[in-house]
Amino acid sequence: MFRYSAIAGSSPSDKISLKPSPLCLPNLSSSDNLTTLQSLKLGKYSEWFHDVSNTEISTKCEDTLQLLCSTFGSQIEEIVLPELEEMRTAHVVSIGAESLCPLNPYYLEGRRSDFTLDTRTSLALFSSFSASDYVACQRIRRRIMYYFMEAFKKVDIIVTPTTGITAPQVSPSALKVGESDYDVSGYLMRFVQPGNLLGLPAISVPIGHDKDGLPIGLQLIGRPWGEASLLRVAFALEELCMKFRNRPSGVYFNVLQTSQ
Repeated sequence: MFRYSAIAGSSPSDKISLKPSPLCLPNLSSSDNLTTLQSLKLGKYSEWFHDVSNTEISTKCEDTLQLLCSTFGSQIEEIVLPELEEMRTAHVVSIGAESLCPLNPYYLEGRRSDFTLDTRTSLALFSSFSASDYVACQRIRRRIMYYFMEAFKKVDIIVTPTTGITAPQVSPSALKVGESDYDVSGYLMRFVQPGNLLGLPAISVPIGHDKDGLPIGLQLIGRPWGEASLLRVAFALEELCMKFRNRPSGVYFNVLQTSQ
């Protein structure tokens, strides 16, 4: 909450930034928070929701949503979000081209050895995109934004797993030279692309673990400037799921107790 309040708003020196509504910091312990949760509509696109490598992820997320609804009276509404595959393509081209732009001068100057092998692989892929590819993907970006805004006419928040895979094993060779595994990257990025590509606010809440003890998260995606609603639901989910979460091994600090 404190971090959000510090970064919220726009910079007066940035003449082209959007002007958000006045900052809203909800009182998460108030009765008003309970009333908001009772009227909340959560949108779930089942085909997308279950597109995971391990069904433990989607099952745990489903159970958590049912717990939220049974506790507070929230509702789950089925929605449809078209052209998700096109969104993934637009995301790769847009983010790839934009990340290449500041690095390309160093790359062209012959300083390729300054980059790891996995970074050079990614840059080679990104450099294959043309200007027309980038412009076409901005059109797709606008169309995907329209689909999400249509969904937000029916629901308050869109829910998904945070990732389509739990933490992957890092191979010993990757520690030295890096690794570009686009299958793994695809599952890791599957549900976070709307926030990344469209600029929608989103938050991930840890809700438990799989059979191997690896953490699972539930993602909440909100409409533009909808951070207050996300914070309300995330706070409620953290309270509900605290008993399902394991403390990490080794040194553990409770930041809430430490700051008091």
